[in-house]
Amino acid sequence: MTPLCRFVLAALCTMAMAAPTRAANTKVTIGGTLSATDIGLWVADKKGYFRDEGIDADFITFDSAARMIASLGSGELDVAAGGHSAGLFNAVGRGIDIRIVADKSQNVTGRSSIKMLVRKDLVDSGRYRTYADLKGLKVAEAAPGGSAQPILVKFLEKAGLSYDDVEHVYMSFPQMTIALQNKAIDVALPAEPSVTQALRLGGVVAVANDYDVYPVHEVSEIMYSGGFATKDPALAQRFMKAFLRGVRYHNDALGPNGEFAGPQGDEIVAVATQYGPFKDPAVWRSFILSYCGPDGTLNVASLKEDLDIFRKLGLITSDVTIDKVIDTRFTDAAVKELGPYQRKQ
Repeated sequence: MTPLCRFVLAALCTMAMAAPTRAANTKVTIGGTLSATDIGLWVADKKGYFRDEGIDADFITFDSAARMIASLGSGELDVAAGGHSAGLFNAVGRGIDIRIVADKSQNVTGRSSIKMLVRKDLVDSGRYRTYADLKGLKVAEAAPGGSAQPILVKFLEKAGLSYDDVEHVYMSFPQMTIALQNKAIDVALPAEPSVTQALRLGGVVAVANDYDVYPVHEVSEIMYSGGFATKDPALAQRFMKAFLRGVRYHNDALGPNGEFAGPQGDEIVAVATQYGPFKDPAVWRSFILSYCGPDGTLNVASLKEDLDIFRKLGLITSDVTIDKVIDTRFTDAAVKELGPYQRKQ
């Protein structure tokens, strides 16, 4: 080796030893159901917002949010993105540390993710005409005691029916679209984008929106396991900051009615197509996205109402209150750092 080569090699070795070592990102496990309102998480991952906060997001798919509770309670999941459930309230009532920390989506009048779908043959034959005709039909929900259950209760109450007047079947949202086609069920309450996919396949009729009976409904939230919230609060706060950046970015892409619009809308549709269950961009462009709060603000009154409904159905086994479940410290801190949301034109 020539003296010059030895000099260059020695210099390179010195530079390599002197170069700072970048710490590996911390893995955060996130449970989700591949619903359209997971978009804030997907954008945060795609745009690098999690990476900016030193987070490696590990997404795990569940059939329903209710099925995430055990994994949250055990610490297998750090974060869950989905609807509250009777199981969540019962777990907290038993002393399991799970916290609702931010809004993920709310169904408000004119913008909702859940519709009541009825098989078209039942509508055409006259078997289904009004809510009263739900009696005796087989109705699909995501899980017992899930966040869609209070919506079904309100539909039934509107017709003077009780929860036991229909036959209950439980399955994931994508499975509902197939079961309707196969006539294995009569009615379903899926969330987008499964609603639109079912309508595109045909053979079903959207007979009602959830806001017809529940004008403002807190449907799904971001939940933290107790371990994630307490072992490294700074990490939990950074996660919330990244999530809200994702929610805000997608809010900026929405048109006045909640539709994906403009060049940034194209970008968000591409993200949804990559991360979501449906790979046809037309599916994502064909529906209105329910409201995802850019500041993560929860509708506490709606959560209390759902808890009361679960309790009346006999699904709550403790004296748990909403105050024992909600922890907004991480959202409050993230909004303080980011500032209140202001839409970018």
